[in-house]
Amino acid sequence: MNNNTSLIWNIVLTLAVAVLFFLHFSSKPGMGSASADGGVVAGRKTVYVQVDSLLLNYDFFKDTKKELENKNFQLENELNQKGRSLQNEVAFFQKKAQTMTPDQARSTEAQLMKKQQDLMAYRDQAAQGLAQDEAQKNEELYKNIREYIEKYNDENGYEYVLGYSLGGGILFANPDLDVSKKIIEGLNKEYASKGKPAAADSTKKK
Repeated sequence: MNNNTSLIWNIVLTLAVAVLFFLHFSSKPGMGSASADGGVVAGRKTVYVQVDSLLLNYDFFKDTKKELENKNFQLENELNQKGRSLQNEVAFFQKKAQTMTPDQARSTEAQLMKKQQDLMAYRDQAAQGLAQDEAQKNEELYKNIREYIEKYNDENGYEYVLGYSLGGGILFANPDLDVSKKIIEGLNKEYASKGKPAAADSTKKK
């Protein structure tokens, strides 16, 4: 067994979010579009949401990010503890190997290798579980945002609600067409009305 092999792994959590880049909503023919301040401006049927601002200020996203980071932190600590424990067993075996019979040495080494394999399998399974949780939360995030924007658009009749971010495909956006604040306020109001999940239930799967 290679005693130089590290048994401590870091699992990187990335909450990748791709939302609101180009959502199309048809409005009634002949309607003027509403500006960000609620007025009607002829020919303007497009508004936008600042994606970065939305994610930074949407309580569901903030709570979800914190929940997943906590799960990742707990897993890292658990893997670190199990890894150190196994390393201690390996070090003890190396000290006592010369006093063991060949059969005892082979048996002990096989047990230690099995423990290492089990730990690696547990790491991979746990990482997969985190990835599934992340994917589920991303899907829920997108669903919440899209459904709210659809309701918001029913009252305003926009043709396009764009997702704007620096470095994205939109090179310029008129601040008068920015509805980020209204969208964020509405999303947070809906989220609060549903009730935030209790901390004790944060690890339960739906």
